[in-house]
Amino acid sequence: MSNALVPVAGGGGVGELAQLVSFTILNEEYGVEVLKVREIIRMTAITHMPNTPPYVEGIINLRGKVIPIMSMRKRFGLAETASDSQTRIIVIDIAGTLTGFIVDSVAEVIRISGSEIQPPPSVTGGGMEQEFIVGVVNRADRMLILLDPDKMLSRTEREYLGEC
Repeated sequence: MSNALVPVAGGGGVGELAQLVSFTILNEEYGVEVLKVREIIRMTAITHMPNTPPYVEGIINLRGKVIPIMSMRKRFGLAETASDSQTRIIVIDIAGTLTGFIVDSVAEVIRISGSEIQPPPSVTGGGMEQEFIVGVVNRADRMLILLDPDKMLSRTEREYLGEC
């Protein structure tokens, strides 16, 4: 499957449109394809699991289903902060496994034209792979970094989280 975001009909514009859920981490705005997002919940109590990677916060019980929870800040190598009233967990379907990602806040569902998406810059830092960054939207008042959740975890990590 390509990196292309799923086009949606409507909007009356020329070209493909994509719907994204936008969220913030450390004052930067990110977006993921809305069809990957199963739900957005308020921060809740997390049961910590021993011997997990540092970015795995633990697990939660979401209506009878156990969901692993990851910190986006830790996954991206950013400083941790305490949760507040804006903190959310975005539950995303990654290759058939529901995984929760802690983000600072969720902003909105936005529509963007495919022509607005620019390729990501080829910068790397700290040995961190960035293939999960699939594009950048540069609007006059904001910049949005587009993420592909399916590429945020390696196959080994997905298998590990699927066992939680």
